[in-house]
Amino acid sequence: MEITTHKTSPHNTYIIPKQKLYMQEQTISNLRTTFEDHANKRDNVEFWFARDLQKLLDYYEWRNFLNIIKKAKVACRISNISIKNHFVEVNKKVHLGSKAERIIQDIMLTRYACYLIAQNGDPKKEKIAFAQSYFAIQTRKQELIQQRIALQERIR
Repeated sequence: MEITTHKTSPHNTYIIPKQKLYMQEQTISNLRTTFEDHANKRDNVEFWFARDLQKLLDYYEWRNFLNIIKKAKVACRISNISIKNHFVEVNKKVHLGSKAERIIQDIMLTRYACYLIAQNGDPKKEKIAFAQSYFAIQTRKQELIQQRIALQERIR
């Protein structure tokens, strides 16, 4: 078995099987694809449904996930950012089988809202840890794009 070493500090060195590294990279790739596949677009605005994100982040009960959303909303409000622009409550029909339907509550979440939810989630969950990095990076990319556009407009 091939191995690679990973140094986390001058005093700590871990030996990790190469196969384990590959699996981590594959897991990351799969999670990234899964998050992007669940993105929706309406009126040129990208969003995720909270109930989809709940499953993606391994929260099995809606009420537990709502607690994370509440914390994310607090972070949004404290940052003086409009909650209603990032957390839009909606009702959805779900099919229960045999042609029965039920209306359930859901929330449309911007990428920024997803970022806040990930930051307030349980980092011991592998998918939350991934989402924390993923949404931070994606949010930063968007900020850089907006800065570049603003700079180009000033130059003109």
